[in-house]
Amino acid sequence: MLFINSELKDQIVTSCQELIRRPSLSGNEKEVAQYIAKTMERLGFDNVESDRFGNIIGTIILGKGGSSILFDGHMDHVDVSDPSKWTYDPYGGKMENNRIYGRGATDMKGNIAAMMHAASYIKNNLRNHIDGIIYIACVVHEECFEGVASQEVAKNYKPDFVVIGEPSGLTLKRGQRGRAELVLETYGKTAHSSNPEIGLNAIKKMAALIVEIEKSFIPKEHDFLGKGILEITDIISSPYPGASVVPDLCRATYDRRLLPNEAEEEVLAQIENIINMLHVEDPSLTAKVYLSEGSARCYTGATIKAKRFAPAWIYDEHHPFVQAAHTGLLSVGQKPTISHYAFCTNGSYYAGKAKIPTVGYGGSYEYLAHVTDEYIEIEHLLLACEGYIGITRSFFEKIAQNK
Repeated sequence: MLFINSELKDQIVTSCQELIRRPSLSGNEKEVAQYIAKTMERLGFDNVESDRFGNIIGTIILGKGGSSILFDGHMDHVDVSDPSKWTYDPYGGKMENNRIYGRGATDMKGNIAAMMHAASYIKNNLRNHIDGIIYIACVVHEECFEGVASQEVAKNYKPDFVVIGEPSGLTLKRGQRGRAELVLETYGKTAHSSNPEIGLNAIKKMAALIVEIEKSFIPKEHDFLGKGILEITDIISSPYPGASVVPDLCRATYDRRLLPNEAEEEVLAQIENIINMLHVEDPSLTAKVYLSEGSARCYTGATIKAKRFAPAWIYDEHHPFVQAAHTGLLSVGQKPTISHYAFCTNGSYYAGKAKIPTVGYGGSYEYLAHVTDEYIEIEHLLLACEGYIGITRSFFEKIAQNK
């Protein structure tokens, strides 16, 4: 390790453990948010604020200030469905076999700890050699609403560049597919199931429509990000339970993985065209498709809500910020490949909507997110901290050179 001595190692490990020991399901991040704010203050951040959703934003001003880089990490995590299946207490933060175990260790409390300590290290050791601003944004409700809480951060702080701290296996990510949640409804007419001929079964209409979608939907494909997937994830009829009743409504949900430049209108039109085509063959078919909308309560009492549409984003490998980040990682002895995230992140707002140059980088691996006995390797935790230092230093050096 270039920067991390035994004292700093212990501090990073302890911060990671303490974050894990504070459960923080979406909407219940208050305790972990308070711990993060106090930790930032203890580490000497110049300013620590909370917004209406409960996002915690720490600021460090280097030298004369100037351009800003924001590190984004989400405080919430998915639930533990069955604690009895865990070998380790999911909220124990136990350290064993050079790993720290617990819900959120990988996704993504370990990298939040690494970010905070990286920013503090830079302030203590490099602030007289660098001009710029570092923001560490710890946001709420990412697991439910990718990019929505981050929108509040971006509007208030207007960062010039963003690093998403999701686990990346210490590789550098320059893009991701987006995600939309589509709701498909078919309509019928209720009747007693002993006389189905006088009704119109919405389930049967849905079944025919699903078959046609499977046959007719041809996903686009991106040479780097892959296919724009459309996958059905649930289906339900109404009334439910439908004892002796022909249902007059059937609703299906589709997960749609988006490629760059796929807009809401285009995504909906692809399904609407299939509905219209099938309607020509079966005039009794009545159906519609729309984007799901969600709302939830934040721990502050505010309501967060949005359409479930998170755009894809990608930057060219030779983009100056991608190259600056890569150079920064090389400068600390890492040799990262440049790839893309398989899942959706808060980058959907920063890069996908706000068009702020964005990369992703973090310790641990994507496949360890949301699993039983989730963990982060201590080595990855420390290397991530050094990586964040390297990226920040390289970014501000590049800015200075171009002035």
